[in-house]
Parts: sequence; structure tokens; C-alpha cells
Amino acid sequence: MSSLISFAHSRLSWAILALSALSLELAALYFQYGMKLDPCVMCIYQRLAVFGLLGAGVLGLIAPASRIMRLLGGLLWGVSSIWGLKLALELVDMQNNPNPFSTCSFLPEFPSWMPLHEWLPDVFMPTGMCTDIPWQFAGVTMGEWMIVAFSVYLLALLVFLVPIFKKSA
Repeated sequence: MSSLISFAHSRLSWAILALSALSLELAALYFQYGMKLDPCVMCIYQRLAVFGLLGAGVLGLIAPASRIMRLLGGLLWGVSSIWGLKLALELVDMQNNPNPFSTCSFLPEFPSWMPLHEWLPDVFMPTGMCTDIPWQFAGVTMGEWMIVAFSVYLLALLVFLVPIFKKSA
């Protein structure tokens, strides 16, 4: 347990969180621009959840020994993981059970004070449909892979939950 506490208090653990989230963001942009796969609004929302994970990793990197920074990072990590998992499950449900009366919107519903799709349209403007399945790997859709990714992030948070908030040894 003490080695887990030491790891949770280290910059390495937070760097792994930040770098894995950054890798997912770069992969999303590659799928969008390199492979010409259009993201739907649910994909854009999941992209925002991954940015939350990146932010959590950066918060932890700033001062991993600080209980406040670990708390803020852990809270953002948890909210982003849960929200992203919820979105991924909803997307997979839409893809597996298409319903003409239950579709996703064409534009993201960001708050009026933070219209990300207007500020950064290359990153946050959806151009695809939620019911489309444009890519699979090993018979698993991108939405299903995101369920795996967000579940792993959530599991990692649960493993680190106690040590994150304990005092450094």
C-alpha cells in the first residue's frame, strides 16, 4: 500500500494520466483529419471529457504532494471519467438501437458563455451522425473502445482514491 501511496503522490502517476488523455485527443484528431471520419456530437462531448482527464493530469502534475491539488485533480478525473463513460454508453446504445425519434443533435449544446464549437470549430464542431459506425477494430466500434477507455480511467481512479488523499509518507 505504501508503494501505491508513493506512486499516487508522484508526478509520474499524473503524467501517465495526462499523456494517456493527450494520446486519446491526438488519436481523435487523427481519426477526424487523417482518416476523414466525421465526429458526431456525442464524440465531441466525449472529446471534452477526455480534455477533462488531461486537465486533471495537469493539475496533479503541478503539485502532486499538495492534498488540495490531488483533490481537485481527483474530482476532475472522477467527473470526467463518469461523464465520458455515460456518453460512450449512450452512443453505443444509439448505434446498436437506432431510432428515428431519438437522435442526437447536430450542434453541441455548450453553455452560451463557452461556445467551444464556435471558438475551436476544428476540434469541437460535429460533422457526423451518432448512428453511423465509421470505424471498428477487432470487431469493436470506436464507441465501445471509449467505454473501455473511460472504464479503465474510472478503475484507475478507484484504485488511487484512498492513496491520493492520504498524507505523503
